[in-house]
Amino acid sequence: MTEDFYIGTYTKRISRGIYRISVDTAAPKLMDCEWLASAGSPTYIAKAAAKRLYVINKKETDGETHGGLIIYDVSEEKPRAIQQVLDPGSSPAYVAVDEARQLVYTANYHTAAVTVYAIAEDGTLTEADKVIDSDPVGPAPEQADGPHPHFADLTPDNRLVVCDLGSDRVYVYDVSAAGKLSPVSQLEMPAGYGPRHIVFDDKKGVAYLVGELSSNVATLSYDPATGKFAVKEITSTIPADWTTHNGAAAIRLSSDGRFVYVSNRGNNSLAVFASDDAGKLTLVQRISTEGDFPRDFNWTSDQSLVVVVNQNSDNATLYKRDAQSGKLTLIQKDFMVPEGVSVLPA
Repeated sequence: MTEDFYIGTYTKRISRGIYRISVDTAAPKLMDCEWLASAGSPTYIAKAAAKRLYVINKKETDGETHGGLIIYDVSEEKPRAIQQVLDPGSSPAYVAVDEARQLVYTANYHTAAVTVYAIAEDGTLTEADKVIDSDPVGPAPEQADGPHPHFADLTPDNRLVVCDLGSDRVYVYDVSAAGKLSPVSQLEMPAGYGPRHIVFDDKKGVAYLVGELSSNVATLSYDPATGKFAVKEITSTIPADWTTHNGAAAIRLSSDGRFVYVSNRGNNSLAVFASDDAGKLTLVQRISTEGDFPRDFNWTSDQSLVVVVNQNSDNATLYKRDAQSGKLTLIQKDFMVPEGVSVLPA
């Protein structure tokens, strides 16, 4: 049996856009890295139930940069581009689909904008709302030039949560049926934390917030009645004696809520944490990604296998995951994937 994954990439060196790789779950092994469609640095991809991909896209025209999305219909074997939505300036850092309201959200690291688009019946987009962060920023060099929204996606109660690496804040918004945003709450993290991505454990009433600049993961309480977060604890993702650069990146939560996984760019590892009934994290493993700058990782449908992509070394690595201990075991390395950034089950 095989399972496919879409790979988002940068196109700074050798990548041509969006790729698709397969995992032979019986062998198990990675195979068939196939170029799928063109896009300019399609770093993140969101998949809609209507068999469409909403893909980050950057385009250079007459020396000017435009960023936004390119939409592909993938209902047939060959993807078909149906729209480009581009604005002057840099492309977003994240894209997500809201199936219930038929909306798409983007977070733009460089322009400080979170944008909401309405999805038409044919899959095309029309801008519905936009908010631009102007809050004070943190002390780190990466924060000096302003707010940097890095993530915009749904909470378990269908609000929008935004992680801003520049302002050290996590914002929550109500979303109307038409896609209009109304502020609900904001959480200010310690200075220099650098919020990047967040995952939720609805059963425990907690969320796990990865800090890129601090190389930390925070356990947060989340109250759906108020839409407010509170910090419960903060845990490092890197060894205590690590002194060179590291940027924590992707975060995943196992379906049983027992384990949290974080990728470290610099330390070039996946950190594995056990989570107790209250969401308290305990490190159980830190394993090499067998490459340089692991941006993202994901698992097969039964979560028994984990795929990680290393951006700078152009390779993917495959692990077996033990569901009881949460630990990973290396199966395959040095599988060619150009400039890999994100991993999305197809």
